[in-house]
Amino acid sequence: MELNLLDIIKLGRKYISLWPERIELAQYFKDYRTVQIARFACKYLPAMAVFVFVMQLYFGGYELLPQASVYGLFILSMPVQALVVSGVKADKYLPPALASWYKEGVAKFNQNGGDIKLSVNKPRYIDLAQLLHITYRSMPIK
Repeated sequence: MELNLLDIIKLGRKYISLWPERIELAQYFKDYRTVQIARFACKYLPAMAVFVFVMQLYFGGYELLPQASVYGLFILSMPVQALVVSGVKADKYLPPALASWYKEGVAKFNQNGGDIKLSVNKPRYIDLAQLLHITYRSMPIK
């Protein structure tokens, strides 16, 4: 299924919002660090872009408007880039080893009284994020 850019950005936003905030996941998944960086970029860089734009105009005057605009737009584009990269990653299929682990996790969760209906034919990274989100949401924090 082909996704347009807006769908990829929406999928990236969903992907980074589903990943649990559990530090132990960093040991097992490389994506944990990527998701943390994407969350940081989406949270703080828009304000940083406005700050850089305003400060350049404040200290340099309107002569620096083109330069301030370029810097502001560049910094403002970083969260969009992070969402695009996350969306592309979320749409990729899991490698075979991780896919079998994912299928076992879905089966084990359903055997323990859960009732989740996630994709088990060709799971993607977004499905893994949903499984981790559901699993860690039902677990108490120690």
